[in-house]
Amino acid sequence: MKDNQKDYIFGIRAIIESINSGKEIDKLLVQKGLNNDLIKELVKTARIHHVPISQVPIEKLQRITRKNHQGAIAFLSAVKYASLDNIIDHTYQQGKEPLFIILDRVTDVRNFGAIARTAECAGIDGVIIPSRGSAAINSDAMKTSAGALNYIPVCRVDNLKNTLTFLKENGIHIMACTEKTDTSIYEVNFRQPLAIILGSEEDGISPEYLKMCDSRGRIPMSGRIDSLNVSVSAAIAIFEAIRQRAE
Repeated sequence: MKDNQKDYIFGIRAIIESINSGKEIDKLLVQKGLNNDLIKELVKTARIHHVPISQVPIEKLQRITRKNHQGAIAFLSAVKYASLDNIIDHTYQQGKEPLFIILDRVTDVRNFGAIARTAECAGIDGVIIPSRGSAAINSDAMKTSAGALNYIPVCRVDNLKNTLTFLKENGIHIMACTEKTDTSIYEVNFRQPLAIILGSEEDGISPEYLKMCDSRGRIPMSGRIDSLNVSVSAAIAIFEAIRQRAE
């Protein structure tokens, strides 16, 4: 079993009570085909609290635990998610230029933890992730972040497209760290209110989001391998921002 047992709970009533008590749930797995009253109550409760729900075959649940899960397993988050709206307001009130990292479909837990560690060390205002298609923020992520996830705000959003629009409406420039441009990141203005978006290692930033970006910057490379690990790319972009802002 890959996941640490302390990272999840099972049993419908136990999950409902955990959600209602304010525990942060990373994701909820519900067995396909179940439609009894208790399952309906669980799904309703999860939706009210914006918990991501996935319908999965019973075999997947059985691989996680053989105990009486009743068709539902919830993975706990290692952090309490922050309000993006509150962070933006607080940053502007302090007289700072906001600086965020947005991760589009970065699913590897160790990559996520490494990015969070770099972001915290650099004093980034927050990391923004979509509620679906992101790495689980579990004990492995906490360990890889060297505890940085205890300090860096993580904002989980239901709709990344709407979030990009919201950031723009708050005067925050969206910059894509991507190879799909001729502009070097060293030519990008990082001194303005900024959110840097990075995509998955498989296919980069989603085309839909790439079109919404105000600018693009690529990391210059001259070796035979033309791509970097996403956590390394994030570190380079973050510290270019810090360098420019320190001048």
